[in-house]
Amino acid sequence: MPRTLRLGHVKARLRIWDTARTGDARHRAVAALDSDRYLALLDRLDALLADPPLRKAAGRDAAKVLAHAVRKDHARLAARVDHALSLAPGHERDLALHEARKAAKRARYAGDAARPTLGKPAKKFSRRVKKVQSLLGEHQDGVVTRATLRDLAAQAHAAGETAFTWGLLYGREEAAADAAERALPEVWARAASPESGDSGAARGRRAPGYA
Repeated sequence: MPRTLRLGHVKARLRIWDTARTGDARHRAVAALDSDRYLALLDRLDALLADPPLRKAAGRDAAKVLAHAVRKDHARLAARVDHALSLAPGHERDLALHEARKAAKRARYAGDAARPTLGKPAKKFSRRVKKVQSLLGEHQDGVVTRATLRDLAAQAHAAGETAFTWGLLYGREEAAADAAERALPEVWARAASPESGDSGAARGRRAPGYA
C-alpha cells in the first residue's frame, strides 16, 4: 500500500496484534501437546494401525468401492455449493461457503486417496476440486480478515486515530471476496462436470444454472 494511504499507527498495531496472537497460539499448542488427550490420541493411532476395524466393503472390488466413496463426497460438496449460491450475499452465505470449503477439502482428499486405484480420473477430479477448495479458502480468509480489520479499526478509533487505512484494507478484502464469489460458479461447473472423472469417480449431480 502506498505510504500516502497509510495513516495512523497501522504497522505498529499490526505488530502488536501479531505478537499477541503468536504467543497465545504457541502457548495453546504446547499445552495441547503436553496433555493426556494428545497422548491418548497417539495410543489410538497406534491401535488403529495395528488392528484396523475394516468394514465389509474392504473385501470388495476396490475400484467400485472407492468410486462410490468419491461420488458420495462429491454429492455432499454439490449440495453445499448449491445451497451457498442460492443465498443472498451476507453472513449466512459466508457461513454456507465455509461449509462448502470443508466439503471440497474432504472430496479432494477422497480423490487423492483413490488415485492408486482409479488412476488418472481420480487425479483429474482431485485437481479440479482443489481449485474449488482454494477459491473458497480465499473467500474464507477474506471473511476472517475483515473481522480482524474491523476490530483493529475500532481500537484505532477509540485511541483517537484515524481509521481510514483500516477501512481501505477492509474494502479491498471485501472486493476480493466478491470476486471469489463471482468466479465460483464457473470453477464449480468444471469440477461438477461428469467429464472431470472418466471412471465415474467424480460423477455427481450438476447444480442448475452453473454452466
